[in-house]
Amino acid sequence: MRKERSCDFAPCAYKEGNAIARIIDIVTQAVRPVIVEPFELVDVGYEKMGNDYVLSILVDKPGGITVEDTAELTDIISPLLDTIKPDPFPDQYMLEVSSPGLERPLKTAESLAKAVGQYVNVSLYQAIDKVKVFEGDLLAFDGETLTIAYMDKTRQKTVTIPYKMVAKARLAVKL
Repeated sequence: MRKERSCDFAPCAYKEGNAIARIIDIVTQAVRPVIVEPFELVDVGYEKMGNDYVLSILVDKPGGITVEDTAELTDIISPLLDTIKPDPFPDQYMLEVSSPGLERPLKTAESLAKAVGQYVNVSLYQAIDKVKVFEGDLLAFDGETLTIAYMDKTRQKTVTIPYKMVAKARLAVKL
């Protein structure tokens, strides 16, 4: 049985057995209300690293996040996670509250709209003109299509990408 779910970022669906997607959804719903302005919830991730599971909560604020901010948010989020019933975590995990860094993920239409004018990296589900990854300046995003100016070897080009084809997007560092 396939269970559809709404996603902020591109079309997505998961099978009922996908425990990690469920954990991410449950944690996102639990922590979103307690991460208030000036903070912004950027992303939630749950993955195995070595023998341990890590629950990553990426948070930002205008001007950047400090170590004190992450400590304050950890003190709010950690006890909250312990109150989720039934416990969604099959194993012990380490909680990591941190900044998204320079290569911040762009997971929602809203985050892409805010990134207009910035240098981005966009991976596609399907290639456009034999290219699946574009890196360049995000010139426009209207909710349906992204327009990116990028370099193809030595030539400046522009590509228009349907939003539904975007698998992953993030800010990028221009070297």
